[in-house]
Amino acid sequence: MLASGSGDQGARFLLLSLLVLALLDTGSAQVHYSVPEEAKHGTFVGRIAQDLGLELAELVPRLFRVASKGRGDLLEVNLQNGILFVNSRIDREELCGRSAECSIHLEVVVERPLQVFHVEVEVKDINDNPPVFPATQKNLFISESRTLDSHFSLEGASDADIGVNALLTYRLSSSEYFSLEVPTSDDQVKPLQLVLKKPLDREVASEFLLVLKATDGGKPELTGTVELQITVLDVNDNAPVFDKAVYRVKLLENARNGTLVIRLNASDLDEGSNSHILYSFATDVTSDTGASFCIDSASGEIKVNGRIDFEETKLWKLQIEAVDKGSPPMFGHCTVLIEVLDINDNTPELLVTSLSLSVPEDAPLGTVIALISVTDRDAGDNGKVTCSLTPHVPFKLVSTFKNYYSLVLDSALDRESVSDYKLVVTARDGGSPSLSATASLSVEVADVNDNAPTFAQPEYTVFVKENNPPGCHIFTVWARDVDAQENARVSYSLVERRVGERALSSYVSVHAESGKVYALQPLDHEELELLQFQVSARDAGVPPLGSNVTLQVFVLDQNDNAPALLPSWAGGGGGRESEVVVSRSVDAGHVVAKVRAVDADSGYNAWLSYELQPAAGAERSPFRVGLYTGEISTTRALDEADAPRQRLLVLVKDHGEPALAATATVLLSLADGGQVPKSSLRASSGAAVAETALVDVNVYLIVAICAVSSLLVLTLLLYTALRCSAPPSEGACGPGKRVLLCSSAVGSWSYSQQRRQRVCSGEGPPRADLMAFSPSVPPGSSSGDSGEQQICGNVSTVIVESISCLLISIT
Repeated sequence: MLASGSGDQGARFLLLSLLVLALLDTGSAQVHYSVPEEAKHGTFVGRIAQDLGLELAELVPRLFRVASKGRGDLLEVNLQNGILFVNSRIDREELCGRSAECSIHLEVVVERPLQVFHVEVEVKDINDNPPVFPATQKNLFISESRTLDSHFSLEGASDADIGVNALLTYRLSSSEYFSLEVPTSDDQVKPLQLVLKKPLDREVASEFLLVLKATDGGKPELTGTVELQITVLDVNDNAPVFDKAVYRVKLLENARNGTLVIRLNASDLDEGSNSHILYSFATDVTSDTGASFCIDSASGEIKVNGRIDFEETKLWKLQIEAVDKGSPPMFGHCTVLIEVLDINDNTPELLVTSLSLSVPEDAPLGTVIALISVTDRDAGDNGKVTCSLTPHVPFKLVSTFKNYYSLVLDSALDRESVSDYKLVVTARDGGSPSLSATASLSVEVADVNDNAPTFAQPEYTVFVKENNPPGCHIFTVWARDVDAQENARVSYSLVERRVGERALSSYVSVHAESGKVYALQPLDHEELELLQFQVSARDAGVPPLGSNVTLQVFVLDQNDNAPALLPSWAGGGGGRESEVVVSRSVDAGHVVAKVRAVDADSGYNAWLSYELQPAAGAERSPFRVGLYTGEISTTRALDEADAPRQRLLVLVKDHGEPALAATATVLLSLADGGQVPKSSLRASSGAAVAETALVDVNVYLIVAICAVSSLLVLTLLLYTALRCSAPPSEGACGPGKRVLLCSSAVGSWSYSQQRRQRVCSGEGPPRADLMAFSPSVPPGSSSGDSGEQQICGNVSTVIVESISCLLISIT
């Protein structure tokens, strides 16, 4: 039943409810009940759920449970109605011995949110133990010469109950010779006394059989009896007498064997053998006494003979007999009370109950991690225990009830910094020197999705040769997520956009798990030199987190385009053949025509060279073609012996691997100086002027890289300056031209006028920070072209086919 005062039932219930709610708010609520010992299974103890302010419907979902340290399953809770009932036999004497107070402490734990309650159930004593004498029969030898009112000590009965149930009264069976003297309540340590009321006469009565009955104060009362077998002896009429009836001694626990406790002294007024005294424990002494102490029969010294433990026995009560050697012998009795003093010989005991396997890193402050209880069997300061926590961790210990603590979260957690904490709880008592005990506790920090995947760098530059096979792997992206498990499982996807008229997903795809990027179709350098897009990385957390990385895919050129002749590559004609009228009066080195060709490729693949193919069976031609200019000029002065019609076959090829080529046929008509048509002459002259004005500087100096030195570089620069200082009519570099000095991986130096080139990524404004080497410039370019490039995209530095270039502006 619930402990409460008398009065109106409704007022009591309201007052109790308010008290319970107030206790619950503190986090360490306590409710008291009481139950009699030996109550039957199912006996009602209290409405624990109602008294703790819990709803019946939430007991199971909130994992309602009751724990009792070392008490087994004496009490249980019905989760259907929230009633605390007796589950198994409760024996108060077994639980608490003769302690005046006896209670069962229950820990009630519910979760979601976590709450801990403390419940005390007082176990009330019932009169279930009868008085018990040390033996069922006691033999007494009394001399017939004993005087009236002689006293004989008797061992009283003991009762395992407490209070009124252990309050004993004694009654002796009717006898005209003997009566019983019971000590007052203020002097319970004195033994019972059998008092002689009438002189004994052995010849009249040599033996007496009396019954001593002990009755306790319980209801119903219980009794115990002992038979007193009295033998009347003759002659020796003086019994030994001790100095004191009761001796009180203090003894430290754990005293060594042989330690002197006390030396007793008894005297006998007789003489001779009748006064020779021997000491011994009373015949009804318990086995524990004989195992812990010994007595010297001659000297009366009591010494330690075994283990003395304060925690087992705090007070020893020894009954001592002194017997003389008379015939018959006579006995004297005394009581020795040994108070055992406590020393700090017990270390504290720790019991840690972990409430959860892991703690989320975003758990709020004050979250309860574990419950800790401490005990110390010592007494006083030796049994006062304090707890501490090491090392410095984001947790703290909070005292909840007596020697109970809660381990709670004291500061924020971060699993990515520390994923597991090793804690040591130290319990230290107040003894001198103090004793301590430790318990290790591991707290795992559970991950929450608080970190997005991150790439090693914000963007990557990728080089892919054009004409790649469909589905080829071009790059692998990888993002790192410092979270764990699902929160760190990263998947990849494209950030879709338009590339011109087409979707990005028609060009590339990314594998969701591996991050491998594939080209879905062959790429064409001439169509798309730079493809820029983003890949997104997302984790599997809830909610998911992610980040993007930029990929710049440069499509590298391959020699897949042959040189193409321009529609007007010679004096106004078209197609692969062109006819030019040349005067026979021209001198050696005169430019008579120029073959123009372009190559859609770039770099070495677009670097064109021109060769004059010898005609079959013909003599050596008086004409030659510039290796890199395509200019057809005379090698000598023309004469009458030269055929009037010259057919020249010019081979135009690039420097790709393998090289691709095209051919052009030039028909030259030789005419005397006065026979050249004015129109033809004008056209030829105009063409020459135009050729001179539009001539491209294409001079290349090949030097082995192993022989290159600073002198060679300076020589090359000087040569370039001299070439570009020539008048424009001589076909050299004019003012405002730019010269590109290039060092290739094969060890050559070259310079060339740069052509205009546009690289598109499909997004962003044009930029001029990418240089692409292309020595051949189509004639369609405007005469005011300064040779600068227009480049789209966000590229910082690109080296195309391992060519390093230096752009020199010549004024």
